[in-house]
Amino acid sequence: MSAELDVAARVVELIRELAGREAEAEVVVRNEAEALTRFANSAIHQNVADVTTGVRLRLHTGGRTAGGSTTVTGPDGLRALVERTLAAARVSPPDASWAGLTRPAALHVSAGHPGSGEHSGLSFGFDEATAHADPADRAARVRDFVDAAGGLETAGYCRTVAVAAAFANTAGQAVEGRTVEAAMDGIARSGSASAGFADGVARLAASRLSGIDGAVLGARAAAKARAAGQPAELPPGSYEVVLEPDAVKDLLENLATFGFNGKAWVQRQSFAEPGRAQFDPAVTIVDEPLGSRAEPAPGLPFDDEGTPRRSLVLVRDGVTRAVTHDRTSAAEAGAESTGHASPYSRSWGPQATHLRLEASDTAVSTADGPAAIAASARPLVARVARGLLITDFWYTRVLDPKSLVVTGLTRNGVWLIENGEIVSAVGNVRFTQSYPQALGPGRVHGIGGESVLLPESWGRARYAAPALHLAGWNVTGNASG
Repeated sequence: MSAELDVAARVVELIRELAGREAEAEVVVRNEAEALTRFANSAIHQNVADVTTGVRLRLHTGGRTAGGSTTVTGPDGLRALVERTLAAARVSPPDASWAGLTRPAALHVSAGHPGSGEHSGLSFGFDEATAHADPADRAARVRDFVDAAGGLETAGYCRTVAVAAAFANTAGQAVEGRTVEAAMDGIARSGSASAGFADGVARLAASRLSGIDGAVLGARAAAKARAAGQPAELPPGSYEVVLEPDAVKDLLENLATFGFNGKAWVQRQSFAEPGRAQFDPAVTIVDEPLGSRAEPAPGLPFDDEGTPRRSLVLVRDGVTRAVTHDRTSAAEAGAESTGHASPYSRSWGPQATHLRLEASDTAVSTADGPAAIAASARPLVARVARGLLITDFWYTRVLDPKSLVVTGLTRNGVWLIENGEIVSAVGNVRFTQSYPQALGPGRVHGIGGESVLLPESWGRARYAAPALHLAGWNVTGNASG
């Protein structure tokens, strides 16, 4: 038994002692160790590391529910957590939406890992070297990034995160797991204050730090920055586009948050209509929290309600197949939880955090081409009569959750394509676009042959995205309007 599972079991014992056998409760214990190396002006300026063990309790008694948390894991701290959560529950309003507890069930193992089947222990695919990486390990990648940028100003970070977690409830479910991630995100900048700056970006997430090559990322960011100089102004209109994986990640993130969200679906605030061909037949989207042979980056094998996680097909060959549920949204929908509970899912809805848009079976291009273009995007660019190559989106905001109309800006490189060739850099533009419509039937002209695993900026989500060739994208102005 891990230390985290021992703490969870002690909280369950305290609940039975203080709240009685009729109380229902679930406990999540999470130990998270994050280490971050930041660099700016082409030099490391910060190394930080933080290790925290947190305990979250949700307690249901007398038809009322309350939650509490603590980072004090000694006997007195755990007792105080149970006492104050019980007191809060007794004065809370009745909770008619309480869906009960997860019953005891074994965890699943991804087909991408040894021992495929079921288990009740720690996750496979946990890299000890990454979990115990030191500042020198991350600094080596930063040095390679800076050197590969060839004198351009650089900035960014390299991080490692290791999580050990456990869950226990009063119904007898008790599970534990571990996960680890490495990520690097950096920019290179060319130009000057008088002539204007141009930025290029390179990002990557991996299940081990050894999978991060700072030199490759630095060279890619620098090539983009150099190619983005002297941008031309572009008039508004609908443009054929090739979106590189960084931009596609934004599509996946918003689809997960607003489209495939089970609470939004129950409340009729989602575009999703399971059983309908809402996407182009080339589109298949899968949530793979346990990783896969194609993307071996497993997360925790259970959610915050103790439900075992497994692969979930959301879209197959253009047909919407499912939405994500926690126990609350599943009860409202007359369905079963898909293992997507989080600390926020009762409020914000259950969201997929390991989405993968399946790449095509076309081999990644090895032909020479502009280094500023991602390898999997090069064959797609060659098919464009006139359109845009877009590296990245930022500051995206949802205007209409139901149709998932999003407005935002491009960033870190946009280029005009004519007759399959890059002809000039383009200034950043504002767009307003329905994401499902952009991926609709007949709108996807091509998908890259390689998915790139990318980190989410503010959380622990991971998105595996290929490049996309889309029939149209609505440019509504330049970056200032």
